[in-house]
Amino acid sequence: MKKLLVLSTALATMGFAAQADVTVMSWGGAYGAAQNQVHLQPWAAKAGVAGVMVDSDNPAAPIKAMVEAGNVTVDVASLEYADVIRLCDEGVLEPIDPAILAPGADGTPAMEDFIPGSVVECGVSTDVWANVYAYDTTKFAADNAPKTAADFFDLEKFPGKRGLKKGAKAVLEFALMADGVPAAEVYATLSTPEGVDRAFAKLDTIKSDVVWWEAGAQPPQLLADGEVSMTTAYNGRLFAAITAENKPFQIVWDGQIYENEMYVVPKGAPNKDQAMDFIAFATTTEGLRAQAELISYGPPRKSSLKEEILFKGSEFSMAPHSPTSNLGNALPSNFEFWVDHDAELNERFQAWLSQ
Repeated sequence: MKKLLVLSTALATMGFAAQADVTVMSWGGAYGAAQNQVHLQPWAAKAGVAGVMVDSDNPAAPIKAMVEAGNVTVDVASLEYADVIRLCDEGVLEPIDPAILAPGADGTPAMEDFIPGSVVECGVSTDVWANVYAYDTTKFAADNAPKTAADFFDLEKFPGKRGLKKGAKAVLEFALMADGVPAAEVYATLSTPEGVDRAFAKLDTIKSDVVWWEAGAQPPQLLADGEVSMTTAYNGRLFAAITAENKPFQIVWDGQIYENEMYVVPKGAPNKDQAMDFIAFATTTEGLRAQAELISYGPPRKSSLKEEILFKGSEFSMAPHSPTSNLGNALPSNFEFWVDHDAELNERFQAWLSQ
């Protein structure tokens, strides 16, 4: 707190108008650090305010609680697509006028430049990310390594503990794809009682060998500590472990489940106008490219992809590590499905866990 006060005082001394800190809530780790570095701090310097980044395992829950309590302390949050739709419908988020979004660097109007589905009533996409799985290459011979979603569930051919997120979303879909359901049929299958039973039956095959994780930082650590031989994880967390920590991890893209991550403004944000200005700044062609140079998530603007994106200005191409470059057998997360079924499927999931 002392550092924030010192920063605010320094800005005022430099001649900036006295303004409150602007707070952005994101997911922490390499992801939050990238947004802080290329979005929040450059915008804060330009706007003449102190930009404060705070972390959460899932910003949706605290944002909703703040709004319902009438005590909102966050101006912008980074939310998953499904949560944006749900919370927008519930009146928890402010609508965002697409007119505030800058055209692409090549002059393309914003709404033509953003890929379909990446701008909605209450959110603007910052990136496309994926749930994938990875394994420790020291645990398996190169000629006998996991390659498919089905391999994750094959304890005989690929022994060892498995890491899975403790929740229904992305776990049930992954189980169905591993059981042979085509990506295009996953949600139709999961919409039936028989499909739900099939997903849990597949999970039953590895249940006794699962180590459950909840926070995004956990799965790379589980792999590094040898607690699991493979685990599902957010692709960006794995990329950071591979590149920054030289971990011997290999991502398996087969069966990936991907979706947009979005900036939103909570209803009652203390600095609503500045929040909207921040979102417009962060989601320009350049802002989205800058984030994609630091974290392996695909930018949602076509203009951001017109030139090859290199990791931190090196000669290392991000394309092979981006979800949008590895869509062979991939499933776009269906936000409408989860808006309708989140409560019931998570209730079933918790009951299954306790059995």
